[in-house]
Amino acid sequence: MNRDHTLFRPPSEAYSLILRIADGCPWNRCTFCGMYKEVPYRFQSLEEVGVQVSNAGETWPDAGRVFLADGDVMALPFEHLRSVLQLLNERFPKLARVNMYANGDSIRRKTDGQLRELHALKLNTLYMGLESGHDPTLKAVRKRETAAEMAEAANRAQACGLRMSTMLLIGLGGQAHSAEHADATAEIANRMNPRFLSALRVIPVPGTALYEEEQAGSFLQVTEFQAVEEIRRIIQGLELDNVIFRANHSSNILPLAGRFPQDKERLLHELDALLTSGRLDTRHPGAAPFSL
Repeated sequence: MNRDHTLFRPPSEAYSLILRIADGCPWNRCTFCGMYKEVPYRFQSLEEVGVQVSNAGETWPDAGRVFLADGDVMALPFEHLRSVLQLLNERFPKLARVNMYANGDSIRRKTDGQLRELHALKLNTLYMGLESGHDPTLKAVRKRETAAEMAEAANRAQACGLRMSTMLLIGLGGQAHSAEHADATAEIANRMNPRFLSALRVIPVPGTALYEEEQAGSFLQVTEFQAVEEIRRIIQGLELDNVIFRANHSSNILPLAGRFPQDKERLLHELDALLTSGRLDTRHPGAAPFSL
């Protein structure tokens, strides 16, 4: 099959060896996501993975970090995923960690014993999109899981030794539910206490259902000012311990970075300075980023 579709990875995986062992996303229904819309979901056979790992090993024999693509690799059957990790451990003697995207549902389908076994094979960080802690918003954007189910998945994974990198979307509730989205998202993030927490601003892109809703007037994007207000409200509600926070994606209006709890007040001060600067558009979402 044609495997030339765009490969997506978290920014922090820029220097990892990336192996695509699956195509697309097994859910692929979220209204805001255009990443894999035209890609039928498929995971590679162990023979295919073996060839890819062998070829990569010849070119990058000292690879220490591997990222497995595409979306929600955790959805692969446990035995298959275990075999993939065993191949990587055999081929890369300096392998330190393997990371991947994982949805709440796919984590919950693995037993604690299976999660621990995968961790023992150097599975390290799971990137999970929380998006929102507000269940009506999650339902509106056709997310598969409830907020509580994602919190359960994150807590189970972390109890088994894995690290969670959790993403939330500023503006996902639109103007109608900005406050509820912010408050509920902070609450669920506190319940998760992930190792890493990142915030991106939702941008309706052509080809997605959310874009069509915006064009039809049923989804009203938050203004530039409201987006900054929303992330401030989320940060104000966060009570986290030893969590690295990032909001430096190109979609964000103000790049933010820090650690919780020690940098919380500094982040709030930076946002307050911007909110009172008069530079933010109070009527429109502001200019879209050049690249997502």
